[in-house]
Amino acid sequence: MSSDDDPQVTRVSEKGQTTIPKEYREELGLDSGQAVEWHRTDDGLVVQKHATSGRGVLLPDEDEETRKDVVDELSRRTRDDRDAAEWNQGE
Repeated sequence: MSSDDDPQVTRVSEKGQTTIPKEYREELGLDSGQAVEWHRTDDGLVVQKHATSGRGVLLPDEDEETRKDVVDELSRRTRDDRDAAEWNQGE
């Protein structure tokens, strides 16, 4: 694994393409064709694996119980919103 003191250097093609070093692709579990996210920061760019499902988007560092509580709350709110919409349609 490289450190911040040992950067990986790649080139940008005429089409704006670049190669993510194999070491980083393996660390992130990136496969060919998989989406990545680019974020601009004060220091430059940050590239991260795009979350294709909701997993890891809201609470990447929380424990399983906390994630379950959040999912339960979001599910409850969704049901409440759906029930309210159905109730309003019946009027």
